[in-house]
Amino acid sequence: MKPTRRQLLYGSGSAAIGMAAISPFVWDAIKPQKPIPGGIVGANSARGHRLRDGAFPAPIDSGKHDVIIVGSGIAGLSAAYHLDKAGIRDIRVLELEDHAGGNAHSGKNDVSTYPWGAHYVPLLSSESGHIKDLFRDFGIITGEADGLPVYNEDYILNDPDERLFLDGRWQEGLLPTLGVSAEDQAQYKRFLAQMESFKVKRGDDGRRWFAIPIDESSTDTDARALDRLTMKDWMLAAGYTSEPLHGFVNYGCRDDFGVRHDEISAYAGIHYFAGRDGKAANTKPDSVITWPEGNGFLAHKLAEPMAGRILPNALVYNINDTGAGVVVDYWDGQVSRRLTARAVVIATPRFIAGRLVPPLKSPDFTYAPWVVANLTLNRLPGGAGADLAWDNVIKDSPALGYVVATHQVPQMQPLRTVITYYWPLTHLSPAEARKEAIARTYEDWQKLFLSELYRVHPELVGHVAHMDVWLWGHAMIRPMPGFIWGEAREGALKQAPPIFTAHSDMSGISIFEEAYTHGLKASQAVKAFLA
Repeated sequence: MKPTRRQLLYGSGSAAIGMAAISPFVWDAIKPQKPIPGGIVGANSARGHRLRDGAFPAPIDSGKHDVIIVGSGIAGLSAAYHLDKAGIRDIRVLELEDHAGGNAHSGKNDVSTYPWGAHYVPLLSSESGHIKDLFRDFGIITGEADGLPVYNEDYILNDPDERLFLDGRWQEGLLPTLGVSAEDQAQYKRFLAQMESFKVKRGDDGRRWFAIPIDESSTDTDARALDRLTMKDWMLAAGYTSEPLHGFVNYGCRDDFGVRHDEISAYAGIHYFAGRDGKAANTKPDSVITWPEGNGFLAHKLAEPMAGRILPNALVYNINDTGAGVVVDYWDGQVSRRLTARAVVIATPRFIAGRLVPPLKSPDFTYAPWVVANLTLNRLPGGAGADLAWDNVIKDSPALGYVVATHQVPQMQPLRTVITYYWPLTHLSPAEARKEAIARTYEDWQKLFLSELYRVHPELVGHVAHMDVWLWGHAMIRPMPGFIWGEAREGALKQAPPIFTAHSDMSGISIFEEAYTHGLKASQAVKAFLA
């Protein structure tokens, strides 16, 4: 079995604080001779921290609506999309940033669109029929053959899909072969076989142990007991001692959750490998669906019907059920405004929801910080050993490598491109990593990323035309041991009309399918309440 993107072998252990170890002498030789334009373009932490600091003027009464949705990430957009389809159109969506999308946000320049966060979805799982309906609406699924969905060929990831840099050269695929012992190979085989068995394992209730959406999973005691261990401890108890295998799993955990495998719930870690069982009539099961702008494609499609009803730069600072309606106060950058609604959906991370409605506060919800950089290049990356792929992973780097935005562009060979680097900040505690990240200047980030880039691509020195950085202070929920099947998450699933909640953190894993499902469920609950 050929390991796929979802099954990568990456450096083991915790990540180092910096990027590549470039000496000052080497940096002096390769650093840009003139400033590279760009900057730290998001997220708007200053506006967000104003919510924490308070002190807003009295609001101006600015109208009444049937529904107000706070937050326009995938969950908020999903709720709005389905309410609108149900004929409930007196809706306003209040968004902190100047754009919709949440961590599916994307950007655009004269070369390409590109992602700022989530950048693909897998083939939809057997439990995701409700999302298949959406994918049909959006032209992602175009038909059916032999009982399986047919996916739009333009959106199925093109070859070559992946390569790995190690020992000074690139190789096709992401599983290192040099220096791997026979015992390592035996443990790879056994581990992958066990993940395949977990993929189809069902409990006494007939449900898969690891389902998507996660709340469709089995309630079997043995399955849920995995949530009490760390992934690393589970592996050691199962006899998996291979160092490269632990690196393999550590990458997967950092990739999907922003958490190392020695910290994360074993249930979450196994779910990464076993949760997705999607199949298609026209591509292999391990294919992924992607666009140049990543999941920004989905965010834009969900937002289109809401044109004129999404209010950007709206910092919501107070939500209160008066009994005669729900009051929502927000700061628009100049004045405070007050809207009143029959129902409100809070589609924000729980740490924000708890500031708006104190009973929603929960210290068990913790979040992983990430930094993402988009670099515009005047030539394509090269490298000996394997051709440029969509996903390009650098072994023993604290970053997760980069994806190429123009990979899906239907032309033979673009002369310019945009590459998106991803770096989950797992080297410190989340609070310390956020503090460190915010303290760094654009010049600091530029040196870190360019040092890493030039280490593996010396041919790109002098060919970086632009570089922007995005700091995600609270990018995704961290599924620590005891969280997914614990009391805090169970409590968060309970709705308290006329105020409803919807966010991927209510699942304990931050993926499109979970966010979309919580938005759909919130819209159904709101519709029933209004009726």
